[in-house]
Amino acid sequence: MKMNRVVITGMGVVSPIGNNLEEFWKNIKEGNHGIDFINSFDISNFPVKVAAQVKNFDPSLVLDKKGIRRTDSYCQYALEAARQAIIDCGTDFKEYNPYRLGVIIGSGIGGIHTLETEYKKFLREGNRHISPFTIPMLIPNMASGVVAMKYGFKGNNYGMVSACSTSAHTIGEAFTSIKYGKLDVCIAGGAESSITPFTLSGFNNMKTLTNSNNPDRASIPFDKDRDGFVMGEGSGIVILESLDSALKRNAKIYAELVGYGATEDAYHITCPDPSGQASCQAILSACTEANINPNEIDYINAHGTATPINDKYETNAIKLAFKEHAKDVFISSTKSMTGHLLGASGAVESIICSMALYDKFIPMTVGYKNFDPECDLNYVTKSGIQKDIKYALSNSMGFGGHNATLCFKKFDN
Repeated sequence: MKMNRVVITGMGVVSPIGNNLEEFWKNIKEGNHGIDFINSFDISNFPVKVAAQVKNFDPSLVLDKKGIRRTDSYCQYALEAARQAIIDCGTDFKEYNPYRLGVIIGSGIGGIHTLETEYKKFLREGNRHISPFTIPMLIPNMASGVVAMKYGFKGNNYGMVSACSTSAHTIGEAFTSIKYGKLDVCIAGGAESSITPFTLSGFNNMKTLTNSNNPDRASIPFDKDRDGFVMGEGSGIVILESLDSALKRNAKIYAELVGYGATEDAYHITCPDPSGQASCQAILSACTEANINPNEIDYINAHGTATPINDKYETNAIKLAFKEHAKDVFISSTKSMTGHLLGASGAVESIICSMALYDKFIPMTVGYKNFDPECDLNYVTKSGIQKDIKYALSNSMGFGGHNATLCFKKFDN
């Protein structure tokens, strides 16, 4: 059976630091974060003060007025990121067999804005006043559905939910579908819009969000003073394509996706396994599929949430997987700039890994000041590094014990 090589030919992003790839990557390279005081609702008596909000987003780029009213913001972000990715890749694939074109887009929480709004209406006005679009607006598979409807993609189509590993899994499953010949092209990624009073209250009561009121020191992965993550929102979408398809149409290729590992801690509903064994196995599985030694990895975009336990246990997993090389591989957490986009984070960080290879640049972890002896690896903290690298990993970990690692390679035909 022939195994297809899989390449990334288009990317789109809606994020707290830019609503297109060019602006987003410019801010990543410059080390600019998108964290500020929440302005979408009254925070005067609210325990959480800061978040990484999408700014100046225009849903009319992808929907008319009626469509905007009938679509949750997480879907709007996905539609816009997909629109950018389709434009970026240079074709809408209309000449392809539509059943060879897939869409796999996930969301950790889905249409929580719709749920909160409609439930308040239900309590206030009764059942007859609930929007008939409530259910399709809130279900987390709808981003895959509306993107497929927009572009006529009729192959594999589903949404995935694995908490903060969601969009790493969507990209991994899309990769597998193309590699084994089930699809020629797949739109994959994630979208999240969960900066709401209800969601933030839930995360805050779990003690996972930062208590910092200083945007410059709120999301500080691997720093000794870290105390929780900053909620982010947005969408990352990539176009995955078989190399044969990409070469036939002379497509621009950002990177090759060469490995995917997925494991489960089977340990605790929210706490990662302290040993890091399952996360380590996801890393090793991705490297095995890529047919490389872990020592060949140049850069890791860490899950790096800035919660005290995540960063410590992810450090353990990296040490287990890389042994002596763990001290040499470059590591950063770009959640220091974007905040934590939950189910969309893996896709946004896959875009960062692809651009790191394409543009020969390793991003930094911003805001880092104080060394933690339990997080003692080669974190990039002073500034980004201009460097030609060959292999990059993206790690994702989610509540429920889900782990996913993606291995990207600098494209070389």
